[in-house]
Amino acid sequence: MNLALFDLDHTLIPFDSGMAWTQFLIAKGVLPATAAETYLSYCHQYVAGTLDIHDMHRANVTPLARFPMSQIRQWGDEFEVQLAPRMPTSMLGLVRSHQDAGDLCALVTATTRFIAEPLGRLFGLPHVVATEPVIVGVGDARRLTGDIRGDPCFQQHKVTRVEQWLAGCIDQGAGPQGLRAFERSWFYSDSASDLPLLRAVTDPVAVTPDARLREVAVETGWPILESAL
Repeated sequence: MNLALFDLDHTLIPFDSGMAWTQFLIAKGVLPATAAETYLSYCHQYVAGTLDIHDMHRANVTPLARFPMSQIRQWGDEFEVQLAPRMPTSMLGLVRSHQDAGDLCALVTATTRFIAEPLGRLFGLPHVVATEPVIVGVGDARRLTGDIRGDPCFQQHKVTRVEQWLAGCIDQGAGPQGLRAFERSWFYSDSASDLPLLRAVTDPVAVTPDARLREVAVETGWPILESAL
């Protein structure tokens, strides 16, 4: 068995899932129109490499703390239906080719889990390694706090989070334990922020990469996929 990992924003999809979620909630009247501008400022910090992901997560998630998780899950289902027509056929085909080859496949993203999971379902990826929000309470009273549980699935922490996920897979009797246990492992990403995980797999692939990742890919001879996004 081999391993195939996929970044989400600007890799599998040609847009930012967090912005799409923000716009979705603005349209429903859940968030004010200014929420899009706030989110965009964090996107600029991400591109500049100055992002504090904890601050971004808190700003985006805390306004939802007044709603029960059951409501947020329902919105996630609606979000999935709305985004279905926007999924690129080329990326759907890429994921399917790895699945048909029998590879263990997972979505690996800095995006918060409750936003990432609907996208994972659209790509047929039941395994989602994402940033985990802190949720408190029980039953229908479960709510978000705005904080991140453990390490965010971001930069060097993506490697740690993938290793933790793989350890859980072996506990369930599925798949080798650890990245190095696979004969071949792929990671598809557009961003230089993902260099730690790209360097940890046997087959890194730059997908319509940003300037820094393109430079690294050219220097090291990594494949560059100019996705028809």
